[in-house]
Amino acid sequence: MRLNLSVIKADVGSVGGHTKPSSRMMAAVEVEVGKAIASGLLIDGFICHTGDDIAIIMTHTRGEGSSEIHQFAWKTFLAATSVAKTSGLYGAGQDLLADAPSGNIRGAGPGVAELSFEHSLSGLRPAESFMVFAADKCGPGAYNLPLYLAFADPMYCAGLMLPPMIKGFRFHIIDMDNTVGDSVIELDAPADNYHIAALLRDNERFGVDRIVSRTNGEVAAAVSAQRLHAIAGKYTGKDDPVAIIRNQGIFPAPEEIVSPFAKAHFVGGDARGSHVMPLMPVPLNTPVTGMYCLPIVSCAGFSVDKDGRFAESYTDFFDNLAWDEVRRCAQRKAIEMRSQGWSGAAMLPYSELEYGGFRDTVSALLKRFRLREERKPEAAE
Repeated sequence: MRLNLSVIKADVGSVGGHTKPSSRMMAAVEVEVGKAIASGLLIDGFICHTGDDIAIIMTHTRGEGSSEIHQFAWKTFLAATSVAKTSGLYGAGQDLLADAPSGNIRGAGPGVAELSFEHSLSGLRPAESFMVFAADKCGPGAYNLPLYLAFADPMYCAGLMLPPMIKGFRFHIIDMDNTVGDSVIELDAPADNYHIAALLRDNERFGVDRIVSRTNGEVAAAVSAQRLHAIAGKYTGKDDPVAIIRNQGIFPAPEEIVSPFAKAHFVGGDARGSHVMPLMPVPLNTPVTGMYCLPIVSCAGFSVDKDGRFAESYTDFFDNLAWDEVRRCAQRKAIEMRSQGWSGAAMLPYSELEYGGFRDTVSALLKRFRLREERKPEAAE
């Protein structure tokens, strides 16, 4: 069976500011997912939220980019938006940037990550396990560093030295500044490690789109690398990426994939999508209520049976005492960075400011600049 994993995520309203979706919104999504499973559109589905973003995690056989799956997700987010509007919630429908897109909704606002593979629970994959990462209040390149370390650096992934992975992985990297279409380069790790790093260092322009095993051609990871302000032409909320990462066996183990997040590395995001702040790993369904509106990321682990149904439970990777120290580290880094306020590296550069008001303020001031008249040298006495 050709099994598809799809994760589609959107911010369509939240309680008391950009904090979390309401319980009625989540219930509305749950109802629609149940209907889709009953009708046979989906094999299985799971919903959760990270901050104010609702994620729908799905298994199906409709193929990547399926208009049926994408339209289902769009209509489901519209149902949640309707609840948000009647309740007077903040940012109702914020990530739905098109009036009524036809077919595939990638590029219409919601974050979309999808991959597919032959699923039989035999051969290369006697057990199929995968993880879904969902981030809020940060840009699409937030996974660049963790994915590089997990799939290209044996200091973080000792499994790269084993026969199933020693040939390395192929990184598909997308230029997110290109709005005409998907402009992608494919680079191989470890041979092209320095070239990969040269691109991925720029989280605001380049992002990992997909990672593929060079040993067997199996897709290891898919990421929703897109920039909402490039699509909408104005700030509509930070891009808040999702990622699907298959693990174990021919891929890195879960601990090798999550270990880089212990860095709480700095990313663009935070309040108004305009600051530089550490990324904090948090449990599923965590609202954004902390100081400075820290960028946050959650991670859920799933197994699927031979028919593509989720196991009776899931693993919440960051809901563990081991991550408490990382969260404290993230808070310390955040307090130190935000103590610098608006100055220098504490905020994104002008070219990357997502909030239109900042641009308007500076643009108005630029019009008031005048060339100073050259001063003539004073005569010697």
